Amino acid sequence: MTTGDLGRPVRYLFLRNGHLAGPDYLFANPLRAICQDLAILNSVGKPAIHPHRFRHTLGTQLAEKGARVQTIMKVLGHKSPGMSMTYTHISDPTVLADYQAVLKPGALIAGPLADTLRSGQLDQDALDWLKTNFYKTELELGRCLHLPQEGPCECDLYLSCTKFITTRQYAPRLRERLCVEQQLIADARNRGWDREIERHQRVADRITSLLDDLGEPRDEPLA
Repeated sequence: MTTGDLGRPVRYLFLRNGHLAGPDYLFANPLRAICQDLAILNSVGKPAIHPHRFRHTLGTQLAEKGARVQTIMKVLGHKSPGMSMTYTHISDPTVLADYQAVLKPGALIAGPLADTLRSGQLDQDALDWLKTNFYKTELELGRCLHLPQEGPCECDLYLSCTKFITTRQYAPRLRERLCVEQQLIADARNRGWDREIERHQRVADRITSLLDDLGEPRDEPLA
């Protein structure tokens, strides 16, 4: 855009005295004034609403709508998943609803842990943890129900974790990943890389098995 007073293109919309306006000028100061005018104050007379609350709200809403930690990290500008998890604390009812939708009796699931869940072999402590921490178990192609007392999660690119499960919700991602693995197999075959062919074929076989268990087509359905 071009400003009338400067007469030259500028990259920023919000300028103050020719400089980029800061967050305090744009947001914190007006919010503080609104709190004062409306008497939204805490017990010591200071504004009860801080701009940081909006950041927390955004992170929570993203998480409750199903955004992955990586997405929330990008939006909030975090450098580690742990920082994002601080802002994405999900209310127990939301986590419980997600948990019940996936693990309710008769739910269609696939993966190494599927039979254990179907037979009800998880103890009550494990179930209680999962019910309140289900959001934290999400991976790219499903979930890892590795409990904290079992030590670090060992999920890898071969999807060989014994605690891995997936559902039809992830079928589009599974098909997309299968397509990528098939392309990598073809490329490795052209280059004569036998070990790479074997590695990607194992991943492709696992994904194919998961799609078959879910009753999902291996190729993207036609519109």
